[in-house]
Parts: sequence; structure tokens; C-alpha cells
Amino acid sequence: MSNHLLKLSIHATPGAKRTEAAGAYAGALRVRLGAPPVDGKANAALIEWAAKAFGIPKARVELLHGTAGRQKVLSIAFDSSAELAAAQADVARWMAHSQP
Repeated sequence: MSNHLLKLSIHATPGAKRTEAAGAYAGALRVRLGAPPVDGKANAALIEWAAKAFGIPKARVELLHGTAGRQKVLSIAFDSSAELAAAQADVARWMAHSQP
């Protein structure tokens, strides 16, 4: 596994119309999830969103904390420091642009 890890604090909002990054919330990235918070569906949607958003396989995204709550922590593995830096820039951009 890679040693280029991004630990990302997430504030999940399940049951949204679509899955998307939605700005910052209490120091975490708010992610709206287009899945209900039942049977792990919201967590699966979050992992799928992260994999697509960062262009990596789902196997490289791990939910470290928060399986049953809105506050979650993802660990996301990248192949290089350049990929990690690009991901950190994406997160900063998403957090800076809150959506209504």
C-alpha cells in the first residue's frame, strides 16, 4: 500500500438528491450523499464518491471512523506525493466553495 495517505474529515449529509462535495462544516468537508443512512448505503456512496472524485480505485478508500454517524474520517491512498498534493488542493477548493 502507498505511504501517500490523505486523512479526510467528512461531515456526511445522507438522503440528498445527489452525491457531491458541499463546502466546509465545522472543519470537515461536507459531502451530500444521494443514499439513505440504512444498511451501509450512505457509507458505500461516500467511498464511491471519494474514489471517483480522486480518480482512484475504491479499494484505496477506507472508512476509518464514523460508520454510524455523520462525522467520518476517510483514509485515501495515492501512488505519489504529486497525486496527494493534487487531492489536497481539490479538498481545499471544495471547502472554500460552500454550496447552498
